[in-house]
Amino acid sequence: MNNYQKAIENSNIVSKTDTNGIITFVNDEFCTLFGYTKDELIGKNHNIVRHPDTPKENFQDLWKTILEKKVFKSTVKNLTKDKKTVYLNTTICPILDEQGEILEFIAIRYDVTNEIMLQKEFKNQQELLFLQSRMASLGQMLANISHQWRQPLMELNLTLFNLKKAHEKNENREFLELYQDSKDLISSMSNTIEDFKNFFSPQKEKSNFLLNQAIQNALKILQSTIKDEKIEINFSVIKDVEVYGIENELVQVLVNILQNSKDAFISKNIQNRKIIINSYKDENNIFLEFIDNALGVEDEFLDRIFEPYFTSKHQSTGTGLGLFISKIILEKSFSAEILHKNIEYGSKFTIKFPI
Repeated sequence: MNNYQKAIENSNIVSKTDTNGIITFVNDEFCTLFGYTKDELIGKNHNIVRHPDTPKENFQDLWKTILEKKVFKSTVKNLTKDKKTVYLNTTICPILDEQGEILEFIAIRYDVTNEIMLQKEFKNQQELLFLQSRMASLGQMLANISHQWRQPLMELNLTLFNLKKAHEKNENREFLELYQDSKDLISSMSNTIEDFKNFFSPQKEKSNFLLNQAIQNALKILQSTIKDEKIEINFSVIKDVEVYGIENELVQVLVNILQNSKDAFISKNIQNRKIIINSYKDENNIFLEFIDNALGVEDEFLDRIFEPYFTSKHQSTGTGLGLFISKIILEKSFSAEILHKNIEYGSKFTIKFPI
């Protein structure tokens, strides 16, 4: 038992308290980490190393568990003597006497501060990537709004000119027709703004929604681009199939995939441009496929297309975040998977949603 005790004390951060939480023992590792001497700790309440940011509810849960003679395990945020934050994987065990009553508590810990800080740094980097991707998407969406408004604005300008002429000639019937045309154009432009506003609304609540509707919303956002670039869209999509997640985030993913195909058509000078959108399902999953004839991804880039900041496009047209963010969105918001492979004459992206 002494050998076991020495092994634990030499490789872990150990302390003991009585049933009131008063420290009765600390090992050298404990003193080294927290910066206290044993004399400064023995006889003090264990909350001497408690971090002020830790909610009281956490300690209520801890005491409830160990007073019920159960083992408590958690990653605990603590504070050293020099006010440094440390994170410790902590196991607290009640020690019982022969009658089954609690004699004391022993806490065994190991330091995971570096791992926790790396996780926090990764999370911050990921949030920054999301923000950068959102800003890049915003720029693209503003370009699409501008594109979709240019033609109706020209038509509206011409209609207003004709409206003025009809008014001067007192042609009331023509005047009313031109007035109605103007209203219809303005209504159409207003609907465009609504479509793009929905795309960027901060929707975070997950819900069931129609997969087909999300596809239609993505195509509506890109309708002018698809028309101007003469891209033929073919559908084979199951109606009334629902997926669970955040709809406007899926629309962002679909827009990214469609824009990738559009950019590939342009950069590779493809004349007969086609995108096929298929969906199907089995017992466990719903599958959504996007197939284009844009000659696929170069072999040396195949393993890197989902990496952050990687892009085979010119710097002016690609940020290297679209597919990376799409993959993260699908994994976090939908528990879904996105796959890519080259096929004859093009690429196929497959999104696999769990039912």
